[in-house]
Amino acid sequence: MSKAIIVGGGIVGLSSAYYLQQSGWEVTVLDKGDFSDNCSYGNAGYVCPSHFIPLATPGIVTQGLKWMWNSKSPFYVEPRLNAALISWGMKFIKSATAKHVNNSAIPLRDIAFLSQQCYEQWTKLPDFDFAYEKKGLLEYFQTAEKEEHSHHTAEDAKKIGIEAVMLSAAEVQAMEPDVQLNIRGALYFKDDAHLYPQKLMKGLMTVLKQSGVELIPNEEVVRFEQNGTRIKTVYTKQQQYNVDMLVIATGSWSREVASMVGLSLPLMPGRGYSVTLENSPFKLNYPAVLQEGRVAITPMDQNKIRFGGTMEITSIKTPPRMNRVAGILEAVERYLPAFKIPMPSTENIWYGYRPCSADGLPYIGRVKENVLVATGHAMIGLSLGPATGKLVAELANEQTTSVDINPYNPGRFS
Repeated sequence: MSKAIIVGGGIVGLSSAYYLQQSGWEVTVLDKGDFSDNCSYGNAGYVCPSHFIPLATPGIVTQGLKWMWNSKSPFYVEPRLNAALISWGMKFIKSATAKHVNNSAIPLRDIAFLSQQCYEQWTKLPDFDFAYEKKGLLEYFQTAEKEEHSHHTAEDAKKIGIEAVMLSAAEVQAMEPDVQLNIRGALYFKDDAHLYPQKLMKGLMTVLKQSGVELIPNEEVVRFEQNGTRIKTVYTKQQQYNVDMLVIATGSWSREVASMVGLSLPLMPGRGYSVTLENSPFKLNYPAVLQEGRVAITPMDQNKIRFGGTMEITSIKTPPRMNRVAGILEAVERYLPAFKIPMPSTENIWYGYRPCSADGLPYIGRVKENVLVATGHAMIGLSLGPATGKLVAELANEQTTSVDINPYNPGRFS
């Protein structure tokens, strides 16, 4: 049996393990931590075909500059003399065009719907409950500017087969009778779903262990040994592993790991924060995005509500900026006046690093004879994780992929 080594234990790595094992590979997953400290746990839990617009969009750079001096703003790039950051930034600016947004819609739609199909198949697996609900997603707006933007987004969504409906404030209020809303209206994406990330990850790890996948924590990869065009051995600080197929799914650390196999991968960590009310006094029926505030709110698994947001392009060594969390909670109260949430203690605030490509599309593909890369999903890693894992297995098995993977080519900036 051929041996696959997956480096990275987030949703992409574990999904790759699932589909590789299902197709006959002997699979080992190496995680530099304990499989519990990655972005797959603290995110909003969206499975979102609605997110067909990439991070690199016209105006995002200008808006980012305006936000630079606001410690509570939802987007921030930490200025520093760093060659990788400068190179990534130049590529990001070049990608932020209307043409790129238009060209990205179908690739993002296709992988999102594929991923949703995977999740729905997983709900049928025995003893694998991850609180999956397909109720759609509401995007609240408070201003005429965002209302107009939502109209355009709805039309663009409909053109590519994503169901989107404009709702008045009264119509949204009827959907959320238990809360007071301070909104002008909302854009409703009916195709979206949501889940509870903690249940998903723990359940998926159980499924993998039961199927014979080896999950090894605290194994940080330090180098690879190459034989011709193939990677022969994976070396960690403790062990070495022979490998027939290597999958690099190391999230925000993928640039450094990919460089060990000779790939220059434009990728930067984007830090996000979230706060979860474990026994929420507030009730919300539908997940919601606060458009002006750039905050995500998700009711999760019985009586939990999670609030998440911000995108900080920063070093993983930079201490967290808790003022960003205050900005998230203040935005929530502007839309939901009864949601007066005190600033939680530091230990009750989650933060993590999303792997941001230079154009908002993931990196998925073969980079050497027996090396596959699967990373760069930014804020939609959990949404796209299962589909990415399925594509990894199809590539490893030299099968026709379920969707066109050319837009995700890891070498597209070379």
